[in-house]
Amino acid sequence: MIRANVSPSDPIEQQPTIGLIGMGAMGSMYAKHLSDAGWKKISVCDRPEKFESLKEAYNGVPGITVHSDGHAVSRISDFIMYSVEAEYIDKVVAQYGPSTKIGAVVSGQTSVKAPEKEAFEKHLPPDVSIISLHSLHGPTVSPVGQPLVLIQHRASDECLHFVESLLRCFQSRYVYLTYEDHDLVTANVQAVTHAAFLTMGTAWAARRSYPWEQNQYVGGIETVKVNIMLRIYANKWHVYAGLAILNPSAKVQIDTYSSSATELFKLMLAGDAEGLRKRVYNAREKVFGIRADEQGNATPIFLTEDVLDRFTIGGRPASPSGTSVTNTNSHLSLLAMVDCWARLSIQPLDHLQLAATPVFRMWIGVAEYLFRSTKRLDAALHTAVHEVTYRSDDLEFVVGARGWSQCVAFGDFQLYKERFEKTASFFESRFEEANKIGGAMIKAILESKQ
Repeated sequence: MIRANVSPSDPIEQQPTIGLIGMGAMGSMYAKHLSDAGWKKISVCDRPEKFESLKEAYNGVPGITVHSDGHAVSRISDFIMYSVEAEYIDKVVAQYGPSTKIGAVVSGQTSVKAPEKEAFEKHLPPDVSIISLHSLHGPTVSPVGQPLVLIQHRASDECLHFVESLLRCFQSRYVYLTYEDHDLVTANVQAVTHAAFLTMGTAWAARRSYPWEQNQYVGGIETVKVNIMLRIYANKWHVYAGLAILNPSAKVQIDTYSSSATELFKLMLAGDAEGLRKRVYNAREKVFGIRADEQGNATPIFLTEDVLDRFTIGGRPASPSGTSVTNTNSHLSLLAMVDCWARLSIQPLDHLQLAATPVFRMWIGVAEYLFRSTKRLDAALHTAVHEVTYRSDDLEFVVGARGWSQCVAFGDFQLYKERFEKTASFFESRFEEANKIGGAMIKAILESKQ
C-alpha cells in the first residue's frame, strides 16, 4: 500500500521496495544516493549478461539487492524506475512492464519523454500509476539544488507525495511539468547547447591539435568552451543522441543552429560588416532585451571575470583577477546560438529557474558575458570580418555544425555514435582533467549566484 509520507528512518517492514531497471551512469547514481540515505530495500538489475558483475559491484552495499532481470524487480517493487536509453525504452517496458506489481508507481529517467510516455501507456497494466522523472544534470554532478522534473501523468496526489518523499534525500529542486512541456523545455535548454559543444569538438579534432596548448582558446570565455566541450565528450554518446534524434523540437533547433552558423559565416566571408552587425544586434535585442542604440552592461549577471579566471586547462596558470586573456575571436558558436534562439523566438532566460542544467547555466552565462558588453561584442564582430587568424576554425565549425544537423535529420543512432566516439577518442587523454576542472567551475558558478 502506497503511503504519501515515507522515510529511510521508517522500520524496514514499513519501507517501500525501490526498483531500478537499468544500472548505467544515472541508475548507479540513484542507487548510491538512495543507499547512502538509508533506504533498506533497493532492488536493481541490468541486462542479464551483467548480472554477475553487478552482484560483485554491489556486494555488501547497504540496502541493495541485485536481481537477474526486470521481471524479478518489477513484481516486488512499490516504485520502479526505468533508467534506459530512450531508443530502447519501448522494448524494455514491453518486456518487463507486464510484471509490474499491482498498485506500484512506475517512472522513467529518459531524457526524451515522448517515447517513454508511449511505452508506458502501451505496455503497463492499468492498475499501476505513472509518475515520470528526470534529473537535469549528469551523473557526476551533485543533485543538491539541481532541478528534478516530476511528471504526474497517471497518478493521484498521494502517489506524487510518495515519490517526493522517496527522493527527498537528493535535496533536488522539484519542477512539475507535463510530458509535452518537458520535451519542449529540455530541447530549449539542451539541444542548441549540446550542438554547439559537439560541433566545437568536431572542429578542433579535425585540426588534429589541442588549440588551447598553442596559445589559442585560453582564458575567459575560452576556458568555459574548452572545459564543457571536453566534459560532454567524456560522457556516453547516447546521453545526447536520444534528445537530439527523438525530440522533434530538438531536431528543429539543431537544424536552425546549423543554418545560423552557415549564414553568419557567409556574411563574414563577404566582408559585410554592417549586415553582420545588424543581424547580431537584432538577435541581442530579442534574447537579452538590449537595443542596438544601447551600450549594454559590461558587467554580466551570471559570469564575472573573477569566476572565469579561476580555471585553466593544460597546466597554464590562471591570470590575475580581472585580467582574463582576451585573444581575438569571432565567437561564431555564440553568435550562432543567440541568432538561432532569436529566429525561433526562444527566451532561454525564462528557463533558468525552471529547468536549467548546470551546463546550460554556464553556456547562457558566457553568451550573456559576450552579448551584454557592447565592447566585447563589437570586438568579436570586427574579428569575424577583418581578421583571418581564426577563419579556418570557423570554417571547420560550420562544416561540423552541418554534419551534426544532417546526422540528426537522418535519425541514425549508429551514425551519431560513430561521429561522437571518433571525436571523443581524440580528446580522451584530457577527460580526467576536464571533468575535475568542469566540476569545480560548475560549483563556483552556482555558489556565486546564491
